[in-house]
Amino acid sequence: MPTSLIILAAGQGTRMNSDQPKVLHRVAGAPMLVHAMRAGAALDPDHTIVVTGHGADAVEHAAKEYDETAKIAHQAEQLGTGHAVAQAAPLLEGYAGDAIVLYGDTPFVSEDTLARMAEARHSHDLVVLGFEAADPGRYGRLKMSGERLEKIVEFKDADEATRTITFCNSGVIAASAATLFDLIAAVGNDNAAGEYYLTDIVEIARARGLSATAIACDEAETMGINSRPELARAEAAFQTRKRAAMLEDGVTMPAPETVHFAYDTYVGRDSIIEQNVVFGPDVTIESGAHIRAFSHLEGCHVSRGAVVGPYARLRPGAELAEDTRIGNFVEVKNALIAEGAKVNHLSYIGDASLGERANIGAGTITCNYDGVMKHRTTIGARVFVGSNTMLVAPVTVGDDAMTASGSVITQDVPEGAMAVARARQITKPGLARKLFEMLRRKKNQQDQGAV
Repeated sequence: MPTSLIILAAGQGTRMNSDQPKVLHRVAGAPMLVHAMRAGAALDPDHTIVVTGHGADAVEHAAKEYDETAKIAHQAEQLGTGHAVAQAAPLLEGYAGDAIVLYGDTPFVSEDTLARMAEARHSHDLVVLGFEAADPGRYGRLKMSGERLEKIVEFKDADEATRTITFCNSGVIAASAATLFDLIAAVGNDNAAGEYYLTDIVEIARARGLSATAIACDEAETMGINSRPELARAEAAFQTRKRAAMLEDGVTMPAPETVHFAYDTYVGRDSIIEQNVVFGPDVTIESGAHIRAFSHLEGCHVSRGAVVGPYARLRPGAELAEDTRIGNFVEVKNALIAEGAKVNHLSYIGDASLGERANIGAGTITCNYDGVMKHRTTIGARVFVGSNTMLVAPVTVGDDAMTASGSVITQDVPEGAMAVARARQITKPGLARKLFEMLRRKKNQQDQGAV
């Protein structure tokens, strides 16, 4: 069945105590909204509609940054979840497929769970996602009769008997788009909050002779995030699951509890990730790579056999070929490091290309920024760059060339040449001793004057 997503992202989230819309707070390097969009994308939806409200412009920007085809519906007044979903109706007018309602502040609903909901739609008009709650608290309750879902009761409207039910509502609902909007049109606001509850559509559907059911998922998938402590717990829960998955997939981590992954980190098997490594978004580590302790990686690709760190930083655009070496206190940004090349110590390589088996000495800097524009440095194959070399871009060092230590290279170096660009050393015998004696006398005179 063709499917579209409706993701509710209109809430302010006052308990966050933040100027930022709640759904834009980040878990594992991505806004909560993106987690929901990413999970729903597994269904290959025809449309992804994000319902905005508070901070609408910022939410729309985040949605379209992740998926430029996302459509936006705006809820000017927050009158409940049913009212929010109704704002998407004009964008799905005449649509013959299903609609699944997700929540931008519930980021962990899995692809497998959404697939099971889609499967359940084959035999039921309405499918709700539920979970067995360890502490049901203020969740809405799902009143079941066998496989049949009779009613969803909000906690505020539940009697004592209903509150003893532990099968709770996640808010996620699937139905045909036509059925969904038809049911929502019949929802009233005669309840304790005076809102239009999406959950009321179940009772309306049953009264019309439609079938409704609920499938269960793990409670962890339904974790809603409404405060900073809950945001911290969500981050911890994500990291725990991601670390377990990495270990299961054949990644070695001597201290997994110290490694922090982003939502989209990929690490191939037989790679080693040492202690206190942090991954930002958009990192791919191929099989057999070694990321050493206290390194930070984001927006980069590391090939098989590469060794990174310790204390290295790979920034966006860093591309490491096989068997490369990026050592301690080295930073790489927007640079292509070819097979076997080495940058082992205390260097910055930015907006650059390094050829095969190039060797970059300690303290080397590609001077890529002139205060207005960025410029590129090209270093050929088998080049030896001496320690403490400044490469002032734009500049090219040809294959098999060499720079002398301490050089400031401002002109291209031809293939096979050696470039020396530093002042000639002058040595004056005995002058150091004379200077020290003069300085000590001056200091003694100052000390005596102070007394």
